[in-house]
Amino acid sequence: MLELQSYAAGQWIAPDNSARLMYSAVTGLPIARGGADLDTAAMITHAVQNGGAALRALTFHDRAGLLKSLAQYLDGRKEELYALNPLTGATRADGRIDIDGGIGTLFVFASKGRRDMPEGQIYLDGEVERLSRRGTFLGQHVAVPLHGVAVHINAYNFPVWGMLEKLGPAILAGMPCIVKPATATAYLAESAFRMIMDSGLLPEGAVQLIVGGTGDLLDRLGPQDVVSFTGSAATAFALRSNPRLIRQSTRFIAEQDSLNATVLGPDVTPDTPEFDLFIKEAAQEMTTKAGQKCTAIRRIIVPMALLEAVSDALVARLARTRIGDPALETTRMGALVGFDHRADVQARMAELASEATCIFDGRGMAIEAETPDHGAFQKPALYRCLDPVLAQNIHMVEAFGPVATIMPYSDIKQAAEIANRGGGSLVASVITHDPAVARSMVQASGPWHGRIYINDRDSMGEATGHGSPLPHMIHGGPGRAGGGEEMGGIRGVMHYMQRVAVQGSPRMLAAITDQWLPGAPEITAPVHPFQLVFDDIRIGQTIKTATRRISVEDIEHFARFTGDTFYAHMDDVAAKANPFFPGRVAHGYLLLSFAAGLFVQPDPGPVLANTGLNGLRFHKPVCPGDSLWVRLTAKRKTRRTTEYGEVRWNVTLFNQDDEQVAEYELLTMVAFSR
Repeated sequence: MLELQSYAAGQWIAPDNSARLMYSAVTGLPIARGGADLDTAAMITHAVQNGGAALRALTFHDRAGLLKSLAQYLDGRKEELYALNPLTGATRADGRIDIDGGIGTLFVFASKGRRDMPEGQIYLDGEVERLSRRGTFLGQHVAVPLHGVAVHINAYNFPVWGMLEKLGPAILAGMPCIVKPATATAYLAESAFRMIMDSGLLPEGAVQLIVGGTGDLLDRLGPQDVVSFTGSAATAFALRSNPRLIRQSTRFIAEQDSLNATVLGPDVTPDTPEFDLFIKEAAQEMTTKAGQKCTAIRRIIVPMALLEAVSDALVARLARTRIGDPALETTRMGALVGFDHRADVQARMAELASEATCIFDGRGMAIEAETPDHGAFQKPALYRCLDPVLAQNIHMVEAFGPVATIMPYSDIKQAAEIANRGGGSLVASVITHDPAVARSMVQASGPWHGRIYINDRDSMGEATGHGSPLPHMIHGGPGRAGGGEEMGGIRGVMHYMQRVAVQGSPRMLAAITDQWLPGAPEITAPVHPFQLVFDDIRIGQTIKTATRRISVEDIEHFARFTGDTFYAHMDDVAAKANPFFPGRVAHGYLLLSFAAGLFVQPDPGPVLANTGLNGLRFHKPVCPGDSLWVRLTAKRKTRRTTEYGEVRWNVTLFNQDDEQVAEYELLTMVAFSR
């Protein structure tokens, strides 16, 4: 019997008389107990004063580094988690989604933090807004970490991934977390949490664990706190209706029930690759994790003409599923999480049977286990509803197991209408090779779905599957699905931050954002800044170049050399007929080339490479006889590796009258030492 402990306010708390038992999904025997009366006020204080303060003292890149190190540590000990995984009823393949999937999610957020967030403590959200005519008053949206605690209430089906996919963006944002796993599989979540604590990587107070009930925790939260919940719609409603959360406007993110659908395009026939793909994905989504996935397919929507063909093919594939002890290598589908849940699934199946016919119930399929009657095994079941337009239950009742309903549609418009009747879903998939069908489904069903997964022969070799939420993309959905969003790259991080509209002078905004802006102070570099190592470059360091006159000969030579003989560069009469030009003008790329010639320091130095440019704009034509000079200013710095960092330079081109003719951001990689 495992004695599961909570981790609260810096201490491990053993189970007390309120502890609950947890049972093996395979044998039905008790395997763990956990739960205790916790001082939630002390937990919040510990999180805010210790964990939150320590995390906010770090930069985004520091936090990203912690996530990467933590992912590497967990990856080195993941076999300990796989040893417990079969007790949940999950096969090793199921466990890869949970365990390796969770660790992989941490790696993604670590990478996102390094690549997409600044090496600082303030996130820049969008571009600078010019709020005045002369540019002395600007606006910039930024985001800063909330000063509260994130409470993560997770579901039983993915005890590791569910914890890590929430922890990743919260820790990256700089917000401490209190994790509350579902009791049924808390033994696996507690094991993963212990590894996090054993690593010693996160500051004390950054993460805490509740095994058992949350007590009065929600009654103590305020406007700086976040609740992120995964589970049933009924539980989500009860939690988000907490008067304290409502009064305090506490952020509440919900990922809940979802009657996800898959649609077979009208262009597909039984002899196309898309038909086999559709059958494979539908069967896989019904049986992976024994159907206990919030993204699993519950409704299978097919053209009327293919109803029989799809039904026969899907039944044949389901009948080949090997069910049994998830510890066996031959098992393809394990057990449900427990007997109570199996009873609930069977009750929902009875509701579906009121308006759909069961065409496959697994009769005759063997369950390969020593004591199959002791485990919460449920054979796959496929229903068929011939009139999904009039039906109600199949669009409202979710049997959270290996159960789905197949139904016909007359045209793609009706297919979208049927899919939308789920009232809001996490995901819908469309298997089609016709782009027009895909476009139509996105337009018609996009408002009712958080994700639309489109697959065909072109992408099937690399596509991750209907039911695979990825950390790069949002995971959530409208309506019944909860209205929330998780993961989504930096979008997920923003749930734990406050967006602030900062207004002021260029000097003020530059100081706040660690980013030079036109109008902010310029600093004279002691030498050419391309000769300075990364750490010696200061934001605002500026050089102003000599001038170069642009001649007709320059323009014609560039045109012949590059092959760009656009009439505005070669024909004065034709150019004057164009409303944008006063006559012949220099090529924009000629100006960029001359600009580089003016500001580049050619000798070997710390600048390793030019990796691109952003935001190029041409503001004013340059004609033969005009002169050109350049202002080069260090705009922003970001460390990339242990050997070099990225320096972004503001490059502004001016003519002989000091009128701005072009501007862009130059990206260079600069070494830390010579």
